[in-house]
Amino acid sequence: MRLDVVPIEWVNNVWPSVEPFFIEAAKNSDDYSIEHLKVFATQGSWLLLVMVEEEKVCGAMLVNFFNRPNARIAFVMAIGGKLISTQEVFDQLKNIVAARGATEIEGAARESVARLWRQNFGFVEKHRIVGVKL
Repeated sequence: MRLDVVPIEWVNNVWPSVEPFFIEAAKNSDDYSIEHLKVFATQGSWLLLVMVEEEKVCGAMLVNFFNRPNARIAFVMAIGGKLISTQEVFDQLKNIVAARGATEIEGAARESVARLWRQNFGFVEKHRIVGVKL
């Protein structure tokens, strides 16, 4: 399996094959619809990564990069399908985001995903995000 970066000029061509992987993530979000995810990907605001196995896309991820005073964050905005379930693939993710200057990887996750990432890849809880609509 390999994790590939989708160049911005190919996002529209690839989107129909990755959109199904993001539907569940969009359903669980009050912030972003599936259409929003596509806009951020096609504009290049978020990096689209695809998991490829035997030349077939089997998962996808959208990553937003931003800077803090002491770190550059690769924040996983949406994820779906078969992705970083192995150390080899997670190492590919680390290499891809490090090549874009990231010094940390973060993501908001449901408890089950957070537990998996803690156990398999050494993630630690940094923040617990809560919100209220006004």
